[in-house]
Amino acid sequence: MVKDAKNNGEFPELPRDPIDALVNPLRRFLHIESASGVLLILTTISALVLANSPISAKFLAFWKTLFEFRIGPLGMKHSLQHWINDGLMTIFFFVIGLEVKRELILGELRELRQAALPIAAAIGGMVIPATVYIILQHGEPGERGWGIPMATDIAFVVGCLTVLGPRIPKSLRVLLLSLAIADDIGAIIVIAIGYTDHLDLTALAFGILGIGVIFGFMKVGIRNLTIYIILMILVWVAFHESGIHATIAGVIFGMITPTKPWISESRLLTMCQTSAQFLQGGGWKSSGERYTFLRRMEEASRKTISPLERFEQELHPWVGFVIMPIFSLANAGVPISFSDFTSPVAIAVMFGLFVGKPAGIFLFSWLTVRFGIAKLPEGIGWGVMTGAGFLAGIGFTMAIFIASLALDGGLLNAAKVGIIVGSILSAIVGISILVLLLPKHVN
Repeated sequence: MVKDAKNNGEFPELPRDPIDALVNPLRRFLHIESASGVLLILTTISALVLANSPISAKFLAFWKTLFEFRIGPLGMKHSLQHWINDGLMTIFFFVIGLEVKRELILGELRELRQAALPIAAAIGGMVIPATVYIILQHGEPGERGWGIPMATDIAFVVGCLTVLGPRIPKSLRVLLLSLAIADDIGAIIVIAIGYTDHLDLTALAFGILGIGVIFGFMKVGIRNLTIYIILMILVWVAFHESGIHATIAGVIFGMITPTKPWISESRLLTMCQTSAQFLQGGGWKSSGERYTFLRRMEEASRKTISPLERFEQELHPWVGFVIMPIFSLANAGVPISFSDFTSPVAIAVMFGLFVGKPAGIFLFSWLTVRFGIAKLPEGIGWGVMTGAGFLAGIGFTMAIFIASLALDGGLLNAAKVGIIVGSILSAIVGISILVLLLPKHVN
């Protein structure tokens, strides 16, 4: 690295423009994950208020507006809400796929011993809530909604952890995030298997072929992003028409994204040293040579970041601050009546999240530790684990998504009420337990 006398050997900062005073704080804000949870709460409240206001009919009808995309004889015509849930949310699931792969390859889930506790907790947090729901809804019209209370909303959980600030030990934060990732894997499987009504094998075959082509292009070194975007859109259409929910394509795209950079850091270092010699010695033969060399340096620096890391970092703010809030506005607006709170479906969802989630997480975690498969992280007792279990009962985004696949009409409205009430109760109790049990000051 070339040292600079003015910055004590540190990498020199780029020149600053007046707009940076506005853009840089905004960029930092976008990368604070908990802020997306706050925005999600605000959009949810807004959707509920609008859905129960004098303009309720217009607000709800807006999301049913039909939009058609057509290329020659081929076209797709769906409501705005459908495009959001099946199209825009594919990007959300793409980021989930990236997060899952990162954890499996580089993170807390890469070693079985290390991953045993969050995986066991996630399994318990899916099996027990689904069982509670099925017991309460067996033989009823809402029985199909068994997958609703199985999901955990990462953004809301991180938001709750942020409320407690430094009192939250790093081990608990890592455990909850790993649990939520493992939970997402389960939710993806549930969506793919549990909520596929019909299957068009021809369309599915085209989708699988498209994924194979994408994977093959990656292996031979094709790096043109435009080509991949076109192929991904075609695969998405094939999945959409196959009967498997189209968002699963997003998960697959994330899972096949490379985790290794195309150019190693050692090679980049060599290029930097060479460029430094040229810059210090003025050894350019022509302005064209200088331009070509610097452009290659620019390209090399970008390719030293793995595609997985780049996409995750660049798309995460868009998912947290655009896609999820739009999804919330389009789906959380429920005209609420007192009967919705006493609806059997709402009660089943609420009990699944508020009772089933913490019970399942605690039970399966205890069994895993009891049989010596895993151990509790340092600084976490069973009381804190119980509080974490309640926080995992916040199942907003994914739960509403699954509800929209499983139910419709009045049953869907009742399920959304149950999700909102169950998530609120889980957040209140979870935060309260952690406030009581965690020390006020962490060294």
